Amino acid sequence: MRFFSILTFLCSLAFVSSFTSAAFAETDAKDVIATVEQGYNSLSDLQATFTQKTFVPSIKRDQTGNGTVSIRKNPSGAAMFRFDYRKPKQLIVSDGKTVWFYLPENRQVMQSSVRNMFEGDNGIALNYLTGMGRISRDFSISPMKGLRDSSGNYLLELVPKKPGRNLAKLQLTVSAEAVAKYLKDGNVKNTFPIVSSVVFDPFGARTTIHFSNVKVNRGLKRSLFSFKAPAGVEVVKP
Repeated sequence: MRFFSILTFLCSLAFVSSFTSAAFAETDAKDVIATVEQGYNSLSDLQATFTQKTFVPSIKRDQTGNGTVSIRKNPSGAAMFRFDYRKPKQLIVSDGKTVWFYLPENRQVMQSSVRNMFEGDNGIALNYLTGMGRISRDFSISPMKGLRDSSGNYLLELVPKKPGRNLAKLQLTVSAEAVAKYLKDGNVKNTFPIVSSVVFDPFGARTTIHFSNVKVNRGLKRSLFSFKAPAGVEVVKP
């Protein structure tokens, strides 16, 4: 399981109807973007179940995984996050300052500072993942062909405005229900609007992640995002 696929996280899509007016598609895309940004800005924390599939061109096969993700915003610094993988068994957790990547089978944990691990273009991925950034600031965004999938959810393609080594583009499926709420009320709150995402790296690999059982603003405790290496586990630092 490649670690960068976790960093970009958020991340196939079936296409249906098309629009006859480019201006109409552009207007809808702006509403979808606003839904994503307002939804994230309204969150203090979230938990969700996820399934992940990564296609690796070098071996021409998929690697799969699943588990739960927890995120807690930190007003004074980087957000905290925790990925509990059931398959393959592993844990990635950060208290906003340090990141631990624990592989129980190897009896090893890799430890790094958030600053070092998410520097450069990885920082864009982390900002998006934790909701601390604005996608309209970091990405050029356009509706995908058809704009919607077979369930009516909205499809966006995001290309980093600043090219990087790890992230080529990102495709998002955004909840139609969340967009409808935004269109009705002029805002959307207490909502995690992402249904799924597909992340592409410059080398042809892609990671698809689907979210379910989403719970937001439950007051997740800070202790959930701390880690102490079990006895006998090797700690590897850069």
